Amino acid sequence: MTTIVVSPEADRAYCHGMLPRVSRTFALCIPLLPAGLEYATLVAYLVCRVADTIEDAVSLAPETKASLLNAWARALEDGGSDESLLGTTFPSPAGDDQRLVNDADVVLREFHRLRPSHRDAVRPWVREMCSGMAEFVRRPPGGIGTVEDLDRYTYYVAGTVGHLLTRLFRLHDPRPAAGRYERLEALATSFGRGLQLTNIIKDVADDRRRGFSFIPRQLCLLAGIRPEDLQDQRHRGEARRVVLTLIEKAKRHLTDALAYSTTLPRRLYGVRLFCLTSLFFAVRTLRLAERDARLLDPAHKVKITRADVYRTLATTRLIAPSNALVRAYFRLLAGARWPAAAASVPA
Repeated sequence: MTTIVVSPEADRAYCHGMLPRVSRTFALCIPLLPAGLEYATLVAYLVCRVADTIEDAVSLAPETKASLLNAWARALEDGGSDESLLGTTFPSPAGDDQRLVNDADVVLREFHRLRPSHRDAVRPWVREMCSGMAEFVRRPPGGIGTVEDLDRYTYYVAGTVGHLLTRLFRLHDPRPAAGRYERLEALATSFGRGLQLTNIIKDVADDRRRGFSFIPRQLCLLAGIRPEDLQDQRHRGEARRVVLTLIEKAKRHLTDALAYSTTLPRRLYGVRLFCLTSLFFAVRTLRLAERDARLLDPAHKVKITRADVYRTLATTRLIAPSNALVRAYFRLLAGARWPAAAASVPA
């Protein structure tokens, strides 16, 4: 019998190598974080990505998904096995996301190697994420019913990430000011929702091609169409109104994300850089989607250019310490029609 030697160095290299293969955006943003926080955030992201891939898999039955999500959450508990039990989930993995799930034992070992305070910051939010995802995959087919359902869903898949990150940021702030992190916690859900809604909007055509719909049926019916009619050329006007409603909702959440980012202390330059880069990518993407006449075209994909990506990175490095410059750049990217009011918490 051959003994497999597990090398921490090999596991760490695997996680570093896998990040850019499963996320274009976070592969650019996570390295901006300060040492000590960067790798904990990278591992936390991969932990969440495993759950997200299970939830999205069209090849898995709903009960199988729910069982795997609950097993993954339990595997993160201290004292548990380093075997994730997910290695045979995708016998013929369709891409790097599914290969990550099959190799989840590597991510799990690295999670258990994190500092106890990092594990404690991540674990409860991933547990809630997995529980919420399991709830939604068990629902009857037909997608999201109401706007309230959408809010609940985006809380589980992205609001939890906002809170997870806030807890990690606090651990790396040597002088937390009174009340600052309470305000950040109050804005964390909205920040996560803004990023998730932007992804839902830009990927609406691709999601429908895969058999998913995150556009609330309620909004479609209010516009006088069925969700199945969103890509029907005979209902372009009605479909456009539905998408614009979601875009306005995403804008309000991203305004909260601006408030979150400018609440972070200036001394946490890398953390501000991480948050602001993610925010500005989302603002650019949302404005592009808003103006794109082919947004619902099944053969079309909304994506900001590589030049805009690097322009955003370079600009954000310069302006991140200044709230005045950050707000000015946000207004420049957002345009005049962006709502001034935040979605959740007053200043």
